[in-house]
Amino acid sequence: MELVVSAVADELVNRFMSFLFNKYKSEEQLEKKMKRLQDLVVRAHMIVEEAEVRYITNSKMLLQLKKLVEVMYQGYLVLDTIKYRTLCSSSTTESEVSNNFNELSFATCIKRRLRTMMCTSSSNINELQITLDNLQSTVSNMQEFVLLLGGCERMFHGPYDSYVYIDHFMFGRHVEKQRVINFLLQENMPPFVCLFFQFLEAVEWARSKFSSIFNMSGENIWRIMEHQVGVGAGRSLVIIEFTSGVDEEGWRNFYSSVNKQMGRGSKIIIISRIAELSQFGTVKPVHLNSLSHEEYSYLFKALAFGSTNPEEHPQLAVVAEDLAVALGGSLITASVCADMLRRNQNAHFRVSLLKRYTNVVQKNFSVFGEHPKNLMDKERPIDITRLVSSSCSMPSSATLRLMPPRSEADDSKTGLPKVMFGDLISGSAVLPRAEFELVAWESRIPPYKRFVNLATYCDDDEAPISQQQHTASPSRKRQR
Repeated sequence: MELVVSAVADELVNRFMSFLFNKYKSEEQLEKKMKRLQDLVVRAHMIVEEAEVRYITNSKMLLQLKKLVEVMYQGYLVLDTIKYRTLCSSSTTESEVSNNFNELSFATCIKRRLRTMMCTSSSNINELQITLDNLQSTVSNMQEFVLLLGGCERMFHGPYDSYVYIDHFMFGRHVEKQRVINFLLQENMPPFVCLFFQFLEAVEWARSKFSSIFNMSGENIWRIMEHQVGVGAGRSLVIIEFTSGVDEEGWRNFYSSVNKQMGRGSKIIIISRIAELSQFGTVKPVHLNSLSHEEYSYLFKALAFGSTNPEEHPQLAVVAEDLAVALGGSLITASVCADMLRRNQNAHFRVSLLKRYTNVVQKNFSVFGEHPKNLMDKERPIDITRLVSSSCSMPSSATLRLMPPRSEADDSKTGLPKVMFGDLISGSAVLPRAEFELVAWESRIPPYKRFVNLATYCDDDEAPISQQQHTASPSRKRQR
């Protein structure tokens, strides 16, 4: 009997020692790969930052830059996921071992903990290896890119531009910005279709290149033609935003009229979500798609933590990462939520915000069948009742619906009370008992745009808005 017990004990000890050895080896491999990935991410980011301040006219270089940006943010996401979730898992496991020590044997607790850590480590290494291979391959192929980049002209960034970049307002869109710059540097004057213009106003050299810059809505071009308002004889940049369609004859008349007035090298840029308007352009349009999840997650965490080091708060970093997933890529909502998280780093508040927004997503999927971000993109209302803080009093039998946002510049004075989106979430706002305007976002830099939503109450016994006809007039459409 003693021989059997001794043999079993020896076998258990051998297995345990082998397990510890394999575990140590696996963790050592993970640590080495993490360090290697960290080094590659830094190298990639260094190249991207240098490319941001250069004029790149080579289209193939732009394609290579786009690929580098993609794998760089994939690397950041994998690093953060492994780093923060491992720290959280380790902390939770230690707590569980301490709490359950009296209920379970020591061997059972150790076995459970080691099994969890081994499985986690194995999956992390596999995911890490794939990302590491992709990034290593991409960075190794950037030698010619870096060599050619050194010959590209450097941009001039004034204090205004530095503020824009540091505060992440012009985050990403590297290739798209370069394409617009290349268009502006051309001496001929073809119309152009793109989906943004704030970058043009923010770059100091763009102001020096053009004697005048005009921003106008599509509805105003007819007034310009009717009153014969000139745009200037010098080199001009005309930026037109269309929220509704325009007939071909009308556009030709406007273009012909403006073309006669503007000097050589002038440009016309069309901003619109209407794909059919690209027929008026003579160059390939620039499409601004949603940020990838990796890029969006990086942006959101950078805004949410500000100058705080996320490594000092791994649990909060995980909450921020989960919230970035729940937001679904909405930039306006990300700006609002990140500002609140940066101001209030209380763990309870962050978890509460994550739960509330998750409930909003579930509610909209249940009622409308889609994510709130997709509903807003389609100019449809969303239900935000569950996002409202319990501190805000609102009719108990009503739901709060949010209409698609619009630029305040497009709206006449409605006289409705205004509530800041952040105040509604934090509970510091007193909600009106009737319709009100919810200020979702406002710019702190020129041209000081404000995006405003119309918030309406809907009683439970009313028909869902998804079943009602909702058509926004052109003046109330969202500006992108």
